[in-house]
Amino acid sequence: MTPAELARPRRLRPGDRVALVSPSGPVPEDRVREGAAVLRGWGLDPVVMPHALDVHPELPYLAGTDQDRARDLTDAWCDPSVAAVICARGGYGAQRMVDLLDWPAMRAAGHKVFVGYSDVTALHEAFATRMGLATLHGPMAGAVTFLKDATTRESLRATLFEPETVRTLGLPGARTMVPGRARGVTLGGCLALLAADLATPHARRSLTGGLLLLEDVGEEAYRVDRILTQLLRSGLLDGVAGIALGSWEECGPYAEIRATLLDRLAPLGVPVVEELGFGHGPVGLTVPLGVPAVLDADAATLTLEVPALR
Repeated sequence: MTPAELARPRRLRPGDRVALVSPSGPVPEDRVREGAAVLRGWGLDPVVMPHALDVHPELPYLAGTDQDRARDLTDAWCDPSVAAVICARGGYGAQRMVDLLDWPAMRAAGHKVFVGYSDVTALHEAFATRMGLATLHGPMAGAVTFLKDATTRESLRATLFEPETVRTLGLPGARTMVPGRARGVTLGGCLALLAADLATPHARRSLTGGLLLLEDVGEEAYRVDRILTQLLRSGLLDGVAGIALGSWEECGPYAEIRATLLDRLAPLGVPVVEELGFGHGPVGLTVPLGVPAVLDADAATLTLEVPALR
């Protein structure tokens, strides 16, 4: 089934309350505090959810128990005073709590802005398939890139408040990998998380007609090859309209990663842009998932047909 355009939540306004959650790994308190200060400087009212600073007592790679992480996100979403939910960091753990979220209650609560990337890809996919909601693949409030890089911060700020001003996406270093032009609805995120979602009860069965965004961190070339091969063998990539590639931090020499990506993706015969500017790199653009867009591989740009938020 072709990915459909998803419902877009409303843009933010000064005074809106935003909830900070940690659905995956633990985050230092000072970074959450610094991120909240940035949001406060934008005129927002950030609230740190009760378990956002937790660390699991036996599994220190998790930000508290699965139940508590799920409760924070559910409670934030169902709070009528909250206009947006922003993740504090990625890491690992979203898969463990995604099925513990109260999806019926969250659907009843309506549409809100949701922001994150990396491990949060599991939640982006869940919001798309279980709520039909467009989300923002963007920087997290406790991420070093968000705290230190002005371009990263401005991309998110403009998307949240003035989405019509950021319709054409792509950093100056973006390049053509496979030429061409394609239209579709944006989807994707972290490569490993998309593969991990395969065959789970609420996973997509097809990306036909979609514009697929892919990036990852800490995966050597052979592991990127293995994951892409799994996606290809599953049939998930059959009929994809185009592919935008983000950053591949700590994945080894880029020439090796590029050779792997070209080998696995070029045979699909669709336009491919590399280094568009989203993901784990030193600069991370905010890219909406679930909106119609045009990928122009010759110009190395992704142009949204509608603003990310209404």
